[in-house]
Parts: sequence; C-alpha cells; structure tokens
Amino acid sequence: MVPAEDEVTPLTAIGGIAHHGPVAFTTTHWSVVLAAQSESPAAQEALEKLCRTYWRPIYGFVRRQGSGPEEAEDLTQGFFALLLERKDLNTVRKEKGRLRSYLLTSVKHFLADESRHAMAVKRGKGQRLIPLDDIRERECVDVERSDRLTADQIYERRWAFTVLEQVMARMRDEYRSAGNVRFFDQMKKMLMDEPDRPSQAQIASEFDMTENAVKQAFYRFRQRYQALLREEISHTVAMPGDIEDELRHLIAVVRA
Repeated sequence: MVPAEDEVTPLTAIGGIAHHGPVAFTTTHWSVVLAAQSESPAAQEALEKLCRTYWRPIYGFVRRQGSGPEEAEDLTQGFFALLLERKDLNTVRKEKGRLRSYLLTSVKHFLADESRHAMAVKRGKGQRLIPLDDIRERECVDVERSDRLTADQIYERRWAFTVLEQVMARMRDEYRSAGNVRFFDQMKKMLMDEPDRPSQAQIASEFDMTENAVKQAFYRFRQRYQALLREEISHTVAMPGDIEDELRHLIAVVRA
C-alpha cells in the first residue's frame, strides 16, 4: 500500500532546492545515535524520535513484502523494539551514515532471519511505539499505483513524504505560536499549488494587506520551508556532505 501523496506534493517548493547554499551542520538526531558508544539518554531520545518518524515507511515496506495489516504492524513494532534495545546499532557504522539506507538494509536483514521474524511477531504484539490509530487514520491507499511499485519504491516514497510532512508540521507550529494559522493555511495552498489556491489579491483582501506584502510573505514562507527541509534532512545523515545528495534523492523520489 502507498499513500496517495501526489495530491499534496509541494513540488514548486522543492524544485531547485539542491542549488542553495549548505545549512549549518551541528549535532543532529542521527549523528547523536551514531556517536553513542554506550547507553545515553540523549542517544536514546534521538533514536526514539527517529523510530516514531520512520514507522510508516518501514510499515509500507513490510506490507508490500506480503504481510497482512496486523502481522505487518507487529513486525514493524518488533523491528523498532529491537532497534531501541540497541541490539543492531553495532552495524550502523558499517553503513554510509544515512538513516534512510540504514533502516532499509536493516529491515531486509530482519525479515530474512526467520527466527528473528518469529520473535518480532511475538514481541510486536502489545508493543505500541506510536499510536496505531493515528497510522490507520492517515493511510490513504492508491491500490492501482501500489501494484506498480516495488517494496523498495514504496519505502522510498513514504520516506520522502514523511520528511515533507515533518517540515510542514513544523511550519504550522511556528505560525500557530504566532497566532497566524489562518495565514499559514493560505500560504500552504499557494505553496502546494492546490486547485483551490487563493490569488494574492484574495489573500491581500482577506488579511488587509497589499499584494506586494503578500508576495513578500509568500517568498519568506517558501524560503523557510526550504530551510526547514534541509534541517530535517540533516537530522537523518551523519555527515554534512550527505545533505545535498539526500535532497536530490528526495526530489527524484517525489517526482518519480
């Protein structure tokens, strides 16, 4: 199964983003995990956040491999439960340091191991790393398209759209904190080039602004979106040099 993400793809916002300058690369979620030589609260917290964020891409991969919904839920929960127990992190440094690649390689090995597969189903029952009701409510199935996609392609698409969803959620939180959720909603429609998107003149009239002010506000909105997208990507790589490659890969996946 794969979400019908194409209906909400902000391609106008990310096309060409790879040509912008680099972002500051400090301590990120994935670099904290990679750097941890032993148990540490910071590494555990970072890993838990990553597990919650990337549950859906892994679940989509497991489903496409032939598991039913309940078994896929248990396998996905079991996979992340093992990861959170730090039993697989010794192999992390053998990868290129990109969360996307590491998780896909790990879940393939995980599903190929029959003994761990059985243990995962048992362990997954009752394990609730994230509220499954939220996942089920967000599942929007495009059956025709999913039949044409491989498990790897489904994983990649859900990874890409998960990153974009995280960015938009962060922007909405910023506008909510400033009491401007209604303005955010209108800017989002323009960014995503939605069919019912308002014109700049309509937004100007609604918020008692000039059209030039709306134009400038939208420019800042788009710039902020691109900056946050880079930041989200930075949290999934270990080296700053990987950010641009991951951005280019994300754009290619979204456009495919």
